[in-house]
Amino acid sequence: MDILKKLLAEDMAAVDAVIRTRLHSEVVLVNQVGEYIVNSGGKRLRPALVLLSSQAFGFNGKQQHELAAVVEFIHTATLLHDDVVDESELRRGRETANALFGNAASVLVGDFLYSRAFQMMVEVGEMRVMQILAEATNVIAEGEVLQLLNCNDADVDITNYMRVIHCKTAKLFEAAMRLGAVLSKASAADEEAVAKYGMHLGTAFQLIDDVLDYSADEAQTGKHLGDDLAEGKPTLPLIYAMQHGSSAQAAVVRSAIEHGDVGKFAEVLQIIRDTGALDFTRQQALHEAASAQAVIASLADSKYKQSLLELAHFAATRQF
Repeated sequence: MDILKKLLAEDMAAVDAVIRTRLHSEVVLVNQVGEYIVNSGGKRLRPALVLLSSQAFGFNGKQQHELAAVVEFIHTATLLHDDVVDESELRRGRETANALFGNAASVLVGDFLYSRAFQMMVEVGEMRVMQILAEATNVIAEGEVLQLLNCNDADVDITNYMRVIHCKTAKLFEAAMRLGAVLSKASAADEEAVAKYGMHLGTAFQLIDDVLDYSADEAQTGKHLGDDLAEGKPTLPLIYAMQHGSSAQAAVVRSAIEHGDVGKFAEVLQIIRDTGALDFTRQQALHEAASAQAVIASLADSKYKQSLLELAHFAATRQF
């Protein structure tokens, strides 16, 4: 990530400038909540993908900064809404916006960010851009609803779990990569290749997020261990543990999911470890990362392609 930040430092500064300008509203609370969430220490990974994709194809213009900011606004809006739905109180080691400003303010400012993102993409004047982002935001919303339906459902299988990941998380990674290709007038084949890269990358990223909920250093991640269990989310480590543990172990995990019983976290964690569920999930993430690297193998060599290759490895091996 340090190498990536150095490579994109000038462009990311330009993206940040766009974000600050476009975040402005005459409504004070919009500014306060927007500034708080945008400055909360995120990796800015999704806007970075727009830049890496466009520059891998040789494009270097102001439109990439605008679209990178659009992607960040869409992502930020989903975070605001997510935290309200999940009743989260902590993100990246800070109070969530809903904990600080209230649920109503968070939802409404999330709506503002969505609508501002659409204003900006219209100004780009490229129908393909609007198609990509309109589809992405719709799929993300479907993913949110799917995840809500899956909560406290211990019968969710791996196929349904992966569907949620692809919709809720990986779709915006895919869209970010596709936008860079569209800006660069890349071929249809190249656009599809980088889009697939984004989907695999986003999937690897979410798989490791789900691992970290049962293994991370809370000080590094800025979230409480066991949050997913408390919300009754049947993530891959839990699904695998139920499938490969004893009937007694499966019953414990099932009950914890159905009741969001974080009080059983220590017992569930031991079952996850005993069944090798975290190692399995990490291996799946590595597989996704390798797939991401493979689909862009034909791209012309450049420092941007190299960063994309390294980013895939980072997504599957990170500890925070």
